[in-house]
Amino acid sequence: MSKSAAPAGFDRARYLDRIGAAAPARADLAALGILVRAHLDRVPFENLDVQLGRVPPVTVDDIFDKVVGRGRGGWCYEVNTLFGVLLADLGYAVTRLSGDVRRGGDVAERPGNHLCLRVDLDRPYLVDVGFGGSITAPLAIVPGTGVDGPYAIRLAHVGEDRWTFDETVGDGTPFGFDFTTGSADEAVLAAMRSALAREDWSPFVQNLVMQLRRGDTHWTLRGRVLTQLTPAGKMTRLLESADEMAAVGRDIFGMELPEVERLWRRAVDRHDQLFGTG
Repeated sequence: MSKSAAPAGFDRARYLDRIGAAAPARADLAALGILVRAHLDRVPFENLDVQLGRVPPVTVDDIFDKVVGRGRGGWCYEVNTLFGVLLADLGYAVTRLSGDVRRGGDVAERPGNHLCLRVDLDRPYLVDVGFGGSITAPLAIVPGTGVDGPYAIRLAHVGEDRWTFDETVGDGTPFGFDFTTGSADEAVLAAMRSALAREDWSPFVQNLVMQLRRGDTHWTLRGRVLTQLTPAGKMTRLLESADEMAAVGRDIFGMELPEVERLWRRAVDRHDQLFGTG
């Protein structure tokens, strides 16, 4: 990407206002960290369009209208695309990377089910505002571990240009994705983006998901279940109505949920399918 890559419909000032950040004086690591945290604080990860049977936006102009114009969030293909354009417009060297989220045996079968970014400064950094909020700072692409409460994180080199990112809560099972540091194959990303929006096996078709990271608190709404995760522990609450879901959308995730009654019915049906009605 380069500064000239920003399309006509992209408005840097409006985007920065959406995430509550000022334009940095220099495109350096410190400013990049501020932009990442600002984005995570204001723009949720969400798959509501997929849940509603809509085709998620693909072009930068359409993603901009959704995230900035309508105050929505998005999934990795949307928010990392838009954030990459912002960074390039600010003068950062940005490369789109293909990632493979590990869901059982899906890695080998479904490459490109995640889009993340590489930003080159003094060294290459992994930047990702589209993984639900566990990566809150640029990560130097070198092997290492760290704590980003409530998560322990790990970055490991697994061969040639392939790396793996893991997040773990307490003694839980690590969850993460593999990625390659070379430029993504855009055809592979496009095919997987389309499949994830419509195929029955897609976790985004199966489950409503919203996530937001604010400070050391990570919020997740998965179907009817709202989870608050902090370094002190985890609290969950089962939502009981569409009105309650709408209030959670506004008060926690900072957005008005589209077609909330329909979203609620899908969440209830999925909850009943997984856990029964008793």
